[in-house]
Formats: sequence, structure tokens, C-alpha cells
Amino acid sequence: MPFDERRFPAGAGDGPRPHVLREYGLLADGHRGALIGPEGDVSWLCAPGWADPPVFSSLLGGRGSYLVSPANRRFVWGGHYEPGSLIWVSRWVTTDGIVECREALLFPGDARRLVLLRQIRALDGETAVRVRLDPRADFGREPLRDVHRDGDRWTARTGGLHLRHTGGAALPSGDAGQLDGELRVPAGGRHDLVLEVSAAPLDGPAPDPLESWRITEHRWHESVPRLAGGAQRDATLAYTVLRGLTVPRGGMVAAASTALPERALAGRNYDYRYAWVRDQSFAGQAAALTGRYDLLDDAVAFLTERVLADGDRLAPAYTVTGGRVPPQTELASLPGYPGAPVRVGNWVGGQFQLDAFGEVLQVFAAAARHDRLADDSWRALTETARTIEKRWREPDSGIWELPARQWTHSKLACVAGLRAAARVAPPALAGRWAALGDAILADAARHGRHPSGRWQRAYDDERVDAALLLPGIRGALPADDPRTEATRRTVLTELAEDGYLYRFRPDARPLGDAEGAFVLCGFAAALAAWRCGDAVGATRWFERNRAACGPPGLYSEEYDVRQRQLRGNAPQAFVHAMMLEAAITLGQAVPCRP
Repeated sequence: MPFDERRFPAGAGDGPRPHVLREYGLLADGHRGALIGPEGDVSWLCAPGWADPPVFSSLLGGRGSYLVSPANRRFVWGGHYEPGSLIWVSRWVTTDGIVECREALLFPGDARRLVLLRQIRALDGETAVRVRLDPRADFGREPLRDVHRDGDRWTARTGGLHLRHTGGAALPSGDAGQLDGELRVPAGGRHDLVLEVSAAPLDGPAPDPLESWRITEHRWHESVPRLAGGAQRDATLAYTVLRGLTVPRGGMVAAASTALPERALAGRNYDYRYAWVRDQSFAGQAAALTGRYDLLDDAVAFLTERVLADGDRLAPAYTVTGGRVPPQTELASLPGYPGAPVRVGNWVGGQFQLDAFGEVLQVFAAAARHDRLADDSWRALTETARTIEKRWREPDSGIWELPARQWTHSKLACVAGLRAAARVAPPALAGRWAALGDAILADAARHGRHPSGRWQRAYDDERVDAALLLPGIRGALPADDPRTEATRRTVLTELAEDGYLYRFRPDARPLGDAEGAFVLCGFAAALAAWRCGDAVGATRWFERNRAACGPPGLYSEEYDVRQRQLRGNAPQAFVHAMMLEAAITLGQAVPCRP
């Protein structure tokens, strides 16, 4: 069957339409990530690293994309991850038969060069598959150049990137040099496509597809712990996502994407392709519960380096290699994901977030409990406690990155961190840090306690905030402290809807009108219920929020309760971290013994 331009008109080259976020899967290798849609469209991939400009950006309206999809457009879509990996299998049931495409980034990845593997499989009859490869660097603004074909090999450049594609000998070239046409795969047959994108010339031999798949399968199997229990699959996937979002011995990006709106036309869309100190701490603590310590070690290594370098001026977020986050700018040339403009960079770098220092102490203390804290990390732990001692009275921007105030959660997060650190410290330091924690707690009790006996959002704000569940979970106060339980009950009364939890009420509008429910907060509610002895409530909260995902099983930051849709950047790392922590704490997932 020859390529039919009537079915794929020239205008289609601008890229596939965007889909709802719940339908996107993630491919990741630690150094970058791709989002793949239900039509087999790789709509987002930054290269060579997480925060570099994308080479495929049709998700935000850029020209670059990579499509592998049934030529028969009458199909229904499905898919799944192969267990314990980020190997995604797209599956299309057409009126002609069933087609699958196995997708992965070669794992583990290389910082300067990515390899994208795609394997088309015709399950029960000969199939025709549409393939369109149109890489465009810098959000689609860089054209293809130096295009050359030699049999099965296609090479080109775009921007500063070098490209090589193999397996597409039967694909015709378009006017701009892109590959665009159909491949035929016999019944029961397979066809491999391999794309390389590199910051340096690709002079060596092209990767062997079979060997690349073997390496990827083996290394994922080695890298992901074995879990059991009722939530085994989802908890394992949560760990796998965290592994895929983390540079080995480096930072973990908060999400693979930028500029995906939390609420349409609300102006809240940010670039999360950076490593947040708080998120890194959450992930390290959660991963430690699995009995594997590589993600904990990565978190400790990254945070140690940053604390020792920046001390009391520790930024809330960095690039994954420890650099400064660039300021936020807007790309007016792109239409963006519907409902929001395209923004890159993030203004968070100039904030002071006190609670992050408490979280750093928590993850250092977790490492110390497992005898995994080296001398330089002990120095970083001491420096972090010293910074809290120096700056805890200052207003800060808090966990939600708002204008600086005396946020009660920030104070209590430091109390939890200091108490965790005191439990693993030598006696002299333990006494000093415990006393400092007591002093901060006393100040919070004087200024941050509501007349009803619960904690209030800030010293000058009597409202409640879901973040106030976290200090009770982290051990700032005993589980039976009346302020902890009073806060939990008020949070659930005022901020819950249909089993999901919102951060706070920003104004007089009903819940859900200002923003979506925060999935992180829903898992925090499960942990808070568990800690106070409500196993039934904990399970209810856990199961409800475990379902706040799409077919790939990935979580975004927010969940639109009424429309049952994901909102914000995806996949969101700290949600997966809290889900993993809740699953293991509640016994829904249990590490298997080797």
C-alpha cells in the first residue's frame, strides 16, 4: 500500500493534536524524558538533557514530533508498562488487526546522547504503520539541515544536535528532509526503529536494536526493587518513575514537562524540569522504605553537594547538575498546551523556603539510620541544622511557594527535621538540636495555633492548610498530640471533596473552582489517618487517590475531581514519592526478600 497523502495531508506535519494528560506515557533514562501520546506520537523530548530545549515539542505547539501509528486510522488505543520498567507498549486494535509498538529510551542513558528505541509488532495479520520523523530543535524553531541518506541510515542536524535514524529505509523523505510514509510489517513480524540524538557527532556504529533492548530490559530489572502486596504494580511503577526522573548521583526533576496548566486560563503553568530540594528529600525517604538505597544515595549526594556549596543560601531548586535555575520567560511564538502560554525557567530560585531545610534533615537522618551517611554528608547535616538555627524566625515562601510569611508548616517541618537529626547525632549535638526544635515548636504554639486548638496556616492566617498534615506524619509531634488530631479533622472537614484533598481555600469560591485537588495531599491524608490508628480511613484515602491517574498509571500534580482529569505538569515526582511511601507504610506494598 503506497503512502496516501489524502489521509495525511501536508498540514498534519505540524504535529499531532494534544491529548488529555491522562493519556500520555513517560519514557525516561535518568537524563531526559519523553511523553508519548495514544496515537504513538512522541510529542515531548528535550535533548540532550532535561531542561534543554525540546527536539519534539508538538505537545506545546512546536513543529517537532515522531509518530508511529496504524495507517488504518480506525483504531482504539491501549497500552501498558512492562513490569518494573519504563518500557511502554502501545497497543492499537484496528479493523484490520492488532498492532503494538514497544517504546523505550536506552537505559541507563548517556548525558550527551540519547537512543530512542521503537519496535513495531504485527500480532495477527500484515499491517501498515504510518511513520513520521520530523525533529526540530529549540521548540520547533530549528530546521533540519545536512540531511543525508545511505540505505537504512538517515542522518541530519537540527540546531546544535546530531541525529541518526536506522530502520527506515522504506520511508520516503519530505520536502524538508523529514521521514514520512508507511512501513509494512508481515503477520507475526517485527520492525525496529532506532533514533539517536547527540550533542556531539555520531561517528561510531549505530546501536544494534536487539542488544539495546537486552541492555535496557536487564538494567531496569536490576534497578527496580521487588515489591509484593495489593498495590504492588502501582508502587513499583512509582519507584520506577522516580528512578527514570533521577540523574545517577545527581538531581531528580520535579516533572518531565513545562507549561502544562494547573487550571485553564488561570496563569498557573510552570517549568518543573528542575530538581527541587524538597521533592528530592521526599523521594529519598520514600525510596529508602523499599530496601534499596540507590535513590536515597542519589538524593543525599545531590543535597550534600548543594548544602556544602551554598549553606544558608540554599536555593529551593537547581538544575539536575546543581546549576542555578534560569529566570522564567514566556515563548510567545508557540500556542502552548490549550489553556496556557509556554513558559520556561522558574522564578523559584530567588525564594527562601524554610521547610526545605527541615526536609533535608529528614533525608539525611534516614540515610544515617541505614548507615549510609558519609563524612561530607554529616557536615552537610550539621550545616543544615545551623541554618535553621540562624534563619527560622524569618518569613519564608513555604511549601506552596507563596509570598513570604510566617508559615506554620515551615516551622513544624524544621521541628520534625531537628528531632530526626537528634536521634542519629552524638549526644552534644542531639541535645542542642532537640532544644532548638522545642524552641521552634513553642514559638509555633504561641503564634500558629488556632483558638480552637488546631494548627493554623500562618501566624497571621487562621485558615487551615493540608500541608499541616505533614508535621504529624514526620514526627514533629507525637501521634496522640491533640493539636495533630484537631488539625487533621479540620483539614478533612474543610478541604476534602469526594475522597480527594485540596491544599487550602484561596478565596470564597467552592473547592475545585480555583484549582484541582492535590494528589500529594490525598496520600498525606492516608498517612495521617494511619498514624492516628485509623486503618480503614487510611486505606480509603490511599485507594481513592491511587485511582487519580490515567491508563499509564502516572500522576500529575493536581486532579480535577469533577472532570476526572489530570492537571499540571506530568508525571509529578513528589506525588509518586508520597504514593510509594503511603503504599509501603500502609502495608499495601511490601519489599520482597532477595
